[in-house]
Amino acid sequence: MLKLDLAREAAPLLILDEIHKFSDWKTLLKGFFDTYTHSREIKIVITGSARLDIYKAGGDSLMGRYFRYRIYPFSCGELLRTTLPESLVQPPIKIEEEQFDALIQFGGFPEPLFKGEMEFYRNWSWLRLQQLFYEDIRDLTRIQEIKQMELLAALLSKQVGALFNYSSLARKVRVSAETVRRWMNTLTLLYYSFSIQPWKTNITRSLLKDPKVYLWDWSLIQDEGARSENFIASHLLKACHFWSDKGEGFFELYFLRDKEKREVDFLVTKDEKPWFLVEVKTSRQSLSPHLEYFQKATGAKHAFQVTLDDPFQEIDCFSYTHPVVVPAKTFLSQLI
Repeated sequence: MLKLDLAREAAPLLILDEIHKFSDWKTLLKGFFDTYTHSREIKIVITGSARLDIYKAGGDSLMGRYFRYRIYPFSCGELLRTTLPESLVQPPIKIEEEQFDALIQFGGFPEPLFKGEMEFYRNWSWLRLQQLFYEDIRDLTRIQEIKQMELLAALLSKQVGALFNYSSLARKVRVSAETVRRWMNTLTLLYYSFSIQPWKTNITRSLLKDPKVYLWDWSLIQDEGARSENFIASHLLKACHFWSDKGEGFFELYFLRDKEKREVDFLVTKDEKPWFLVEVKTSRQSLSPHLEYFQKATGAKHAFQVTLDDPFQEIDCFSYTHPVVVPAKTFLSQLI
């Protein structure tokens, strides 16, 4: 992951990993912070898995004593740079074809990505899912229907990029729609999946409620088009969360679709104002007319049709203010 230049800090650095396994960890941290950090005697970094989000509820409050930084699977920009960016978007850097293809094929988790072997990837992926359902979910929640939840997760990999219908999935899994909602929230907290909502401001006859769901491990998706869309979605959400955590503003990711079935895959907003649109294509196609339509409707500054198969071009994608086709290898290299 990105390396922080901690050598500049005069104070000693304390790193605590998986501290939430200690039953009274919040009280311990609060007392330690109040005792040692007011005089800047020590810096504290707390790292952990997705379980930290589950355990943070309840107990003593740490309000005002920490900043949260979300760390996600590797992205193109992170493979190309090891220092924190100074601006929202960076100059483009060429990523090697083999590196780009490996990222799509093996996903962004470091072990299978850097190993780069299919047998290792299959074993690692299977073990990760076993741990998710039979350790994390079983140990951290009261959910008993693990097999049915596994079925829900398997169905999600085939629903990527489509409008998510709770009632339809509930019938397939044979539970209530409310149960599916609760399980989806658990899968989100444990970083198996994430959802994005439709943007409706200034969009006539826009969809109002059904989200779209994506996986953090896009390598689990068999359909090439859905995997490409998920690949870009993960990069965009990671960028939005990084920019927000860094204090650059409040960034969110949406999609656009109206009742006439005009659609653009993604909209990134900054401080609740549309910034840029992204339509994803696996191979080069003619420019989607929906990009121009929704750019005018939202007032977004940029509109990109991002193609996965196109070769890298040394262009600044964000210098264009009209709809334009850009290579994913270029566009993603400009993000975090």
